[in-house]
Amino acid sequence: MIPRLKDSILPPRHWIDLGPAPPTEVITLRIGLPQARFSELERQLYEISDPRHERYGQHLMKEQVDELVRPDPRSVEAVDAWLAEHDIPEGRIQRSRAGDWVTILVPIAQAEQMLHTEFHLWKHTRDGRVLIRATHYSLPEHLHAHIELVQPTTYFGPPKPMSTKLIIKPLNINLTISLNPPPPPPGKSYTDPRLNVSCTDVITVYCLQQLYNTSGYNPAATTKNSIGINGFDGQFANQADLQSFYNAEVPAAVNTSFNTVLVNGGQNDQTLSNAGPEADLDTQFALGLSFPTPGTFFSTGGSPPFNPDVLTLVDTNEPYDDWLQFMLGLRDGAIPQTITTSYGDDEQTVPVAYATRVCQEFANLGCRGASILFSSGDGGVGDGNPDPSSQQCFSNDGTNRTMFIPQFPASCPFVTAVGGTTGIPEVATYFSGGGFSNYFARPSYQNDAVSHYLGSLPSGQYQGLFNSSGRAYPDVSAQSENFLIWLSGIPVLISGTSASAPAFAGVVALLNDAMLAAGKPPLGFLNPLLYGAGAAGMNDITVGNAPGCGTPGFNATKGWDPVTGLGTPDFLKLKNIFLNYPLGGLLGGLLGAVAKTLSLSVSADVTVKLL
Repeated sequence: MIPRLKDSILPPRHWIDLGPAPPTEVITLRIGLPQARFSELERQLYEISDPRHERYGQHLMKEQVDELVRPDPRSVEAVDAWLAEHDIPEGRIQRSRAGDWVTILVPIAQAEQMLHTEFHLWKHTRDGRVLIRATHYSLPEHLHAHIELVQPTTYFGPPKPMSTKLIIKPLNINLTISLNPPPPPPGKSYTDPRLNVSCTDVITVYCLQQLYNTSGYNPAATTKNSIGINGFDGQFANQADLQSFYNAEVPAAVNTSFNTVLVNGGQNDQTLSNAGPEADLDTQFALGLSFPTPGTFFSTGGSPPFNPDVLTLVDTNEPYDDWLQFMLGLRDGAIPQTITTSYGDDEQTVPVAYATRVCQEFANLGCRGASILFSSGDGGVGDGNPDPSSQQCFSNDGTNRTMFIPQFPASCPFVTAVGGTTGIPEVATYFSGGGFSNYFARPSYQNDAVSHYLGSLPSGQYQGLFNSSGRAYPDVSAQSENFLIWLSGIPVLISGTSASAPAFAGVVALLNDAMLAAGKPPLGFLNPLLYGAGAAGMNDITVGNAPGCGTPGFNATKGWDPVTGLGTPDFLKLKNIFLNYPLGGLLGGLLGAVAKTLSLSVSADVTVKLL
């Protein structure tokens, strides 16, 4: 059978070729079969995520999602026949819950024969990590309709933490950092009374509670609600640091903690000196703001040493999809209602097929009732550099043309991307990532908001540098500079949209608590709601810009903008909006609850039928 090229890339910057991979090295290949009814799943996701729709809140159960993504039997048959041709028996094949992923372990030499490629060892010049990857692979032409992608091949992850600067120095928290803070609005205090620090200089949990109007709310659905925090790239969330943080910022939470779940070679190193700044930031603020909502830290393998043995000496993991497959395999009710992730990649370094499939898996999670938040990136429209003479925003398709550089997964239309603000009153922070996807089309839920923004741009501004018809991001924003965390036993300040995502997620977790406490379904996929009725519950940010790629970048302005999105959250306003849904949405949520209670059978198109 004649092979035909399936995927090909140029190596991303900072990776050097060390030569061919050892032919006897064992590699795990994951083969993605097309999700036969994904368009139907997408339609249902939008229906159950739109409060104006009668099906609002009828989140799907695991078996329903599995049925919608199950591959066509003809694809299964074609792939099985191909594997048999290469002497891979059924006993060596693992299949995902729905059969849309097939996993095999084979020596490099056999993988190269199957994919008509060469695997090499690649080393990152900045952090020293070593990966086994290919820059192309081919499949027999008759399989192209039956195999969407094979990984790990051309994706050079793992994703990077989104933190721009870490100031590691002792902070005397008994001293006032700013002696003359600006006067707060009437009835507001923007100096943390416990730490005696100005919220204009240092962000604490107290500061966020005041800014985003969560102060005084007492979660009431903690037996039903939970929040998840993602950790990749060898980042460990330290329990001792959390206690130090709680002792200073959330005294009521002292002696409480979070669960740690290890995914695909993830680790849980509690050595104080090995605490991860990203992991500590995410857990401390997501949990501190939503306390006492239960939390889980997911530690996913993806950075060597991950779990080496005599046959597997370097990393072949695919962290996003490894985590997604684990989550989608969980039973109903076990997936956290709110999930925050502060990692990402330049979109163009992620192969289109891989990005598309991962994005589809986020949609699957949304159908299960999860609100998924990602930080938007820390480079403005690209590299964060306003100097045209030294900008680093170039395409990696061989043309080397200047272009804005969107971030993934923030550019996926099925996640909520969180940009950054700073100061009081809030303005856009200079590094807030934002822009327009080159992979994903603009979703309908943001058509009006984005069209209004594009119509306000001066004619021809940045023409050719961005895809005006692409999915626009961020969707929302939150504070992002000088968060006070405890790292390896000492207080430090950390900045980045790494901080914005867990801060916004903490607010979402409280909103989910209010919904569940009122007997309503969790919010699930947020964006259709936020761009609709939810926009009235946001603090619009109209000042600031985020430069990059030798330009001043986009500006914050009235309404949605690609720097701060719809703005920052006002918890009380959002709670009141969300608790007063149209009747159809309420009935939809009740119908779903009744179906589960009475053990009714719900068909794939979510019509309810009595047995």
